[in-house]
Amino acid sequence: MSIHLHAMFGKITQIFKKSEKLVDPIDLSVLGVDVHSHFIPGIDDGAQNMDESLELLREMKALGYQKVITTPHVMSDYYRNTPEIILSGRDDLRKAAENEGIEIDIDCAAEYYLDADFMAKIKAKELLTFGDKYVLFELPFLSEPPNLAEVVFEMQLAGYKPVLAHPERYAFWHLQFDKYQQMFDKGVILQLNINSITGHYSPEVKAISKKLIEAELIGLLGSDCHHVRHVNLMKHARQFQPLNKLIQSGNLLNATL
Repeated sequence: MSIHLHAMFGKITQIFKKSEKLVDPIDLSVLGVDVHSHFIPGIDDGAQNMDESLELLREMKALGYQKVITTPHVMSDYYRNTPEIILSGRDDLRKAAENEGIEIDIDCAAEYYLDADFMAKIKAKELLTFGDKYVLFELPFLSEPPNLAEVVFEMQLAGYKPVLAHPERYAFWHLQFDKYQQMFDKGVILQLNINSITGHYSPEVKAISKKLIEAELIGLLGSDCHHVRHVNLMKHARQFQPLNKLIQSGNLLNATL
């Protein structure tokens, strides 16, 4: 039995070690704008101090980005960030970057968690937006919220354009690919994380990312950058064929922001 198990695990290891066919690194300056990151220091699980924030901005500039729209978490039970806290943090970050001579445009919105308080924020029209009234929101990772369709409808009714953060990471949809098409057909813009294509989150997330790219369902590409390790992985991600295909597809809205 142990010999058979050893052989089986050996095959599994070979599958995961199978080398990715890499291409020449794509120039991310084609994107111009990053739409999902955590650069405002000390208000969520991203940069913890201004030095970290400035290091990340330097790295994003070096990757070719001309602008970042940073999106701190807003969660009623954990990260209770208000528009005032976020906007003040953005202004401090802008000032620090200017003092350091980092030439990159900095704006902000938020990454809203679909929790019990989100609907009230929508109806009060107090959401931070970017571009053409785009709102970035994320789902719980355990299961699809029963009120997802209602929340999307209410956002659109209030004049917002919903952008679903990293849909490829929601494992509850991995075996229901039609759910992604349904979101797309409802007018929800799907935002892929660059590092998802490397297998950083899981092999399953990597596979779904490729499938979403093939189906031309992705409208925005984001770094979801929290720390320098994410930036270093993005440098590697530039060599992955599916990412190159997506950036060259003409389907992305990043450059319009």
